[in-house]
Amino acid sequence: MRSYIRLGFLPLLLCACATPEVAVEEPVTLERPNIVWISAEDMGPRLGAYGDPVARTPHLDSLASRGTRYTRVFTTAGVCSPSRAAIITGMHQVSLGAHHMRTLSGAPFAPEPTPYSVVPPHYVKTFTEYLRAAGYYTTNNVKEDYQFETPTTAWDESSSEAHWRGRRDPDQPFFSVFNFTITHESRIWPDPEAAMEAMGLPAFAAVPAPAPLETDPDAVIVPPYYPDTPVVRRDIAQHYDNIAVMDAQAGMILDQLEEDGLLDNTIVFFWSDHGDGLPRHKRWLYDSGLHVPMIIHTPGQTPDVNQELVSFLDLAPTVLSLAGIEPPAHIQGRAILGDFAGNKPPHEYVYAARDRFDEQYDLVRAVRDTRYKYIRNYRTEKPYALWMAYANVMPTMQELFKLHAADALTGPQTLWMRSRRPVHELYDTAEDPYEVRNLAYNPTYKDELLRLQQALDSWIATSGDWGFQSELDMVESMWPNGEQPVTNAPIMLPQATSRTAIQIGGLDHTESGGVFDGAVDITMYSGTQGASIAYAIVDEAGMEGDWLLFSAPLRIDQTTTIRAKAIRYGYQESLVSETTFRISSGE
Repeated sequence: MRSYIRLGFLPLLLCACATPEVAVEEPVTLERPNIVWISAEDMGPRLGAYGDPVARTPHLDSLASRGTRYTRVFTTAGVCSPSRAAIITGMHQVSLGAHHMRTLSGAPFAPEPTPYSVVPPHYVKTFTEYLRAAGYYTTNNVKEDYQFETPTTAWDESSSEAHWRGRRDPDQPFFSVFNFTITHESRIWPDPEAAMEAMGLPAFAAVPAPAPLETDPDAVIVPPYYPDTPVVRRDIAQHYDNIAVMDAQAGMILDQLEEDGLLDNTIVFFWSDHGDGLPRHKRWLYDSGLHVPMIIHTPGQTPDVNQELVSFLDLAPTVLSLAGIEPPAHIQGRAILGDFAGNKPPHEYVYAARDRFDEQYDLVRAVRDTRYKYIRNYRTEKPYALWMAYANVMPTMQELFKLHAADALTGPQTLWMRSRRPVHELYDTAEDPYEVRNLAYNPTYKDELLRLQQALDSWIATSGDWGFQSELDMVESMWPNGEQPVTNAPIMLPQATSRTAIQIGGLDHTESGGVFDGAVDITMYSGTQGASIAYAIVDEAGMEGDWLLFSAPLRIDQTTTIRAKAIRYGYQESLVSETTFRISSGE
């Protein structure tokens, strides 16, 4: 009997050169390859493969030794929901209105107008819809967190049981995602369940307290912006322990691919959704919050290291390209592999944004090239370390507040605890990887500053950045009068056919159903612009089958009852339509 891996869902309410050196890979061509994503949460490049001497990650290190290790990969936000909105759509979260953390939150400390589901432009889809339309079986196990309620059309299955092994046809290509939550910031807390209860947050799954440390706290590197105390060292060591567990979980997925004989036709990705779940890392636009590991293994390839700039906007088009699907024009990222890898030039810059986090509003934008990072703070009256109930649970955060109050912080430790921010920050990440020496006001770097400022201004102007209007006004434009729009129910109609329609409900095919003397092609549409449609076939006992994505006319050659529903992203799902098409020859 085949086994599955169950992933418990943890509630989450909430390099040094101007010209990158790009190694040439051996061309590898796979026809309709299987694709697997293994993703971790809240984790920078803390892997042995990236030169980390403390990490215990043999499975991912092995994957990297056989694949391509990408060294300049950056997420679009230092936190999960906005980042995952960008990943699943290939669109920057600020272009979608998905930039606040988080929109679907029911946390007692989240401000109005939450909770709400973001309404992206009508043409925006999860990239998995394009895969499903092309015949891929798609699964997600299990985190979604896209800032809009996950549409039925996005996945064949999204659950703690979702797995490529669930497909009915073993020859059907698949795209399967496994999201591991053990590295999330809350798993560093000494007592996660008690902390969640104290904040009034629901616990969807039991989260045990961390086991005794295996990583030696004395062995970890404490960055200069932290005080070097036992509390801080303990948190970092716990993070390494959690990463080791995640590596073992990743190894289970790789073993299952081997067990199923799929290694020769499966492309495997590993990535983390943003930087470490530690203060000044998570939620922030420094490299500690944006720089992530990414490994891609393609069967038969030559091991490689790639130093190109990669944005998380590139994940969606890359998967589509590998599957032989041309990425839609609206997708902002570029394919870095596959049939359409040359359609857009390499990135000169990558961009990131920071907006509301739980109860605290902020507005920060950033741009980076291969060496320099520019950060613009629009809310200079605010301190860096905003008071947030969720983030404040972290012992290191409490340690920073305590030592700051006692005037016991020194040197770079004081920078992030300042009560106000400068408008401009500029860092040479080659000479200053911790980003503690702000060069923005040093005239020596005026040309670099101006160049990056102009790049950021241009991006803000062309991206349709929603961050410059209030959240209330934005939601009012999406949900007029505070009411979530409802998707119009789909209508199912017979297309013109050489067969004679004996009876069709209504004149001019304006109503669905009918009786036909032979096979007929059925089309479906919703009156809501941009709505996606899912349908299920109902058997004689009235039981419905799997919900499938409608993407092309459906051929009916026997009497068939169909149920269909429509969803425009961010809207309420429509009512279910049910229609029977009768074929006289089958009566």
